[in-house]
Amino acid sequence: MQMKLKELFKKIPGCQIKNSFDPVITGITSNSKLVMPGNLFIAKKGKTHDGDKYICEAVSQGAAAVVTDLFNPLLKQPVQIVHANPGQIEAEIAAKFYHHPSDSLLTIGVTGTNGKTTTTILIKSLLDLIDGETGLIGTIEYCIGAQRLPASHTTPDPATNQRLLREMVNHGCLSVVMEVSSHALAQKRVAFIDYDIAIFTQLTSEHLDYHQTMENYFEAKRELFSQLSAAGSKKKREKWAIINQDCSWSEKIVKDCKAKIFTYAIEQTADLKAFNLQLSDTGTAFDLLYQNEQINCQTPFVGRFNIYNTLAAMAALLTQGHPLKLIVNEIKKINLIKGRLEKVKNALDLKIYVDYAHTEDALKNVLATLSEVKKGKIITVFGCGGDRDPFKRVKMGEISQIYSDITFITSDNPRSEDPYQICQEVAKGFSGQQTFIIEPDRYQAIKQAILQAKEEDMIIIAGKGHETYQLFNKKRIEFDDSLVAQEICLEIATAKRSLCDA
Repeated sequence: MQMKLKELFKKIPGCQIKNSFDPVITGITSNSKLVMPGNLFIAKKGKTHDGDKYICEAVSQGAAAVVTDLFNPLLKQPVQIVHANPGQIEAEIAAKFYHHPSDSLLTIGVTGTNGKTTTTILIKSLLDLIDGETGLIGTIEYCIGAQRLPASHTTPDPATNQRLLREMVNHGCLSVVMEVSSHALAQKRVAFIDYDIAIFTQLTSEHLDYHQTMENYFEAKRELFSQLSAAGSKKKREKWAIINQDCSWSEKIVKDCKAKIFTYAIEQTADLKAFNLQLSDTGTAFDLLYQNEQINCQTPFVGRFNIYNTLAAMAALLTQGHPLKLIVNEIKKINLIKGRLEKVKNALDLKIYVDYAHTEDALKNVLATLSEVKKGKIITVFGCGGDRDPFKRVKMGEISQIYSDITFITSDNPRSEDPYQICQEVAKGFSGQQTFIIEPDRYQAIKQAILQAKEEDMIIIAGKGHETYQLFNKKRIEFDDSLVAQEICLEIATAKRSLCDA
């Protein structure tokens, strides 16, 4: 895709082009390391980085033009476009360059503290089965038809978003479903994306190191619903706001929203309601009520919180006129989602689960779910990330003590912090030493948990889920909770067989 520079900046206010040259722009990026010949580099300011410092690198990579807030008279090439806040116009420039691809897609955004990944994957899977190929932008991966790309962020930067959406349109996708994080909303990464459906899963304390207060966090989430109501959409589709009626923030998030409202719930009265829940460690069954139609639904997903995710996904398809019976039939075909209460097959036949739960509410949901179906003990392995909200550490310790018989407090992604110090802060949430063990080495913590487990016990390894690495200070190591658990079990099983054969 290409566009002349002056055509690209036509009607974008506040810009001064400091050169008469009109190069052909071949792409857009705000990452100097990704600049290709002919690209436009947007030198925006972040919390810790100033894009102006990377202009020289972008030029050396072949940038044809740069957007900057400060004109450099000594820089003869490339063309400089001066704007008071380059980051403010990034989304608009990207949308124009890629010819507003969301105009050609049924565009679904999912926001909330927890449940975004599972809900988006369920929606994509259902739409794939019922409507045809659907794009996905989320925490685990970006999907363009059959092409799967590892995700760098839950919600990428504006230029990457628009490029991915354009690739989906070109590939023939009819729909896209996106995880929309609070950071992305606060930083306007999804501005100029024309959403047709916005889904709110729920809201609990998280990312307060960034947002400072729950009200700020909430307002960031609400931006998706304000964007849903924005005038100027070229589509003829009805706009829908889908909300979890059991969450106390739901009514507030759609206040003044001009879209049609669709509610789902387990406890409250709602457009789509689940009841008669039957929970087990192999899946769930429940009855559904929608427009006076009652139908039984069975899924392979474990836990009450996954019923909420299932309801949200179903609601998205119901707003598009798909019959409930068809949706229920198709949902049985969907496989378990990696790192979301994923059962790990292992040589010891132990009940081992891996989950991404890294917030107090997510950990509570997972542990409460296992508590409802347990026959033996619950053995929990988890830690808290470094350089992230420190206030949740004690709270997550408190939750683990309530629901677990024994907890191994270990490292997550320590980043620049001391792993042992983080573990000690988590331990403050426990009232008795006998209920927890500190083991900063995550491999050893998982191994000790497995060695302690009996046949009926459940081991939950929480915090990293689908992630295949650990982040230490200036170092990244390969680490996949599922694979590590499998390897340890195989090693123990092999040793036991050797002993028997001796």
